Amino acid sequence: MITTHPKIVIIGGGAGGLELATQLGHKLGKKKQADILLIDKNRTHIWKPLLHEVATGSIDADLDGVVYSAHAAKHHYNFQLGTFCDLDNINKTITLSALNDELGHQILPERTVHYDYLVIAIGSVSNDFNTPGIKEHCFYLDSNQQAERFQHALLDNFTRLHQDDDPQHALNIAIVGGGATGVELSAELYHVSDLLKLYGLTNMSAKRLHIHLIEAGPRILPALPDRIANSAKRELLKLGVAVRENTQVKQATEQGFITKDDEHINADIMVWAAGVKAPDFVKELGIFELTRNNQIMVNDFLQSNVDERIYVLGDCCAFTQQDGKLVPPRAQSAHQMAQCVEKNLIATLRQQPLRGFEYNDHGSLVNLSRYSTVGSLMGNLTSNSFFIEGRIARFMYISLYRMHQRAIHGSAKTFALWISEKVLRVVRPKMKLH
Repeated sequence: MITTHPKIVIIGGGAGGLELATQLGHKLGKKKQADILLIDKNRTHIWKPLLHEVATGSIDADLDGVVYSAHAAKHHYNFQLGTFCDLDNINKTITLSALNDELGHQILPERTVHYDYLVIAIGSVSNDFNTPGIKEHCFYLDSNQQAERFQHALLDNFTRLHQDDDPQHALNIAIVGGGATGVELSAELYHVSDLLKLYGLTNMSAKRLHIHLIEAGPRILPALPDRIANSAKRELLKLGVAVRENTQVKQATEQGFITKDDEHINADIMVWAAGVKAPDFVKELGIFELTRNNQIMVNDFLQSNVDERIYVLGDCCAFTQQDGKLVPPRAQSAHQMAQCVEKNLIATLRQQPLRGFEYNDHGSLVNLSRYSTVGSLMGNLTSNSFFIEGRIARFMYISLYRMHQRAIHGSAKTFALWISEKVLRVVRPKMKLH
């Protein structure tokens, strides 16, 4: 039996953090067996694999996002708005930065929060590898705010091109990084550019959109099997994407990218989606054992190597598998880690043995907007993977999001959300136009 009333603090409301807060809220918070506190620097949650659709306006984060405070009230945990900036693991406190409004006026001063158990689920950010000019000239797609910034720039350029009667003038977009984000964003951009004629921007079409997808490695989607990568590349080439493999960028300027071979790739909009790392401030804490990408090293139970009362999950977690490889930073990894941490926290409070984490790769899916979906599913009975594409793959891709919704809302509300989406699709624009 649980004999204490501990405080469990979860930093980061991404896929894993929000799922964990929800489940602990139901199993511990509702029964007053623990205080569950979720801290995030944003007021709303959006599933990170959907950020490329927020960036193109295919979905509206204001309608499709989850408001933490409202969600917390329904699921028996507490929410606090704040940015994690320091940790004292000896005294079991974390520090949150002062909270300011858009004009710089202070809303709340710097604060200290006590914990009995801490879960760090702060996710990842783009790794620009200190390439000159990237921070100044490129868009990132790490957060809802960054995705909306990109979407506003995209709409401005669509409007400019619509009022330009010269059919030879085009919108040039260069995306560095041939991973899932870069590939999916490329396809989604073609989809939304074809939708514009429905909303009066008749001079703008996919024919006036030129996209360069730039990958430093020998092929796009390097983390996925060759068959998926080749199928995705064929679809992108069919759309008109210029897929540039074996092309390393050494600098970004106002005009575009400069490659290692001194080739200039001109662009009106530049996106950097080449690799991820945990936020740099993790290294500045000077507490944890880290990988070169700032990920926090953990033991078999997802506890940090330096403190058993601190758990880590998601993109910022470095869990070494039996084959010596780290668990990849994917949504399915965060989901599985959240389940493990949930069980181990409850087991700890009940003085029961902990369960080691084991990552099960269920396959990978890449969604090329409405044009195609390709991927592989791992068989449960054998180690073989099954290649899928088309409508079945599209259905499986959407199912991943439904599984996330079910984890944070429950089955009934997820079904209600699905029905409401169907109804809203009749009256809502097919893309966000503001």
